[in-house]
Amino acid sequence: MSRQSIHTKRAPEAIGTYSQAIRAGDTVYLSGQIPLDPATMQLVTGDIEAEIRRVFENLKAVAEAAGGSLAHAVKMTVFLTDLAHFAKVNEIMATYCSQPYPARAAVGVAQLPRGARVEIEGVLHLG
Repeated sequence: MSRQSIHTKRAPEAIGTYSQAIRAGDTVYLSGQIPLDPATMQLVTGDIEAEIRRVFENLKAVAEAAGGSLAHAVKMTVFLTDLAHFAKVNEIMATYCSQPYPARAAVGVAQLPRGARVEIEGVLHLG
């Protein structure tokens, strides 16, 4: 099976040794996105809602660059430095994903890259 690296300027450049996504057959593995503005590569400032929306916009851009959309998401993992923000993730996720919602896990973590408060990764199936 061939692997294809996915890249778009509509999402933040990788800040390490990884691709924004990898497509393997009909499956696309989306790297974790934090609330970086792709134009400035700076964290979005403001409330947690703005940060979560930026993360979903980044994921959406990479999904589209892979030839899909967030409607193709089959699994997402949410990392939060404060699980009190989980209700807001649910609220915003419902505006980007529709039923049947992807499988999902939520993990409380001590720290995320660049001091972010939220990171989300995902898997798409395009078949």
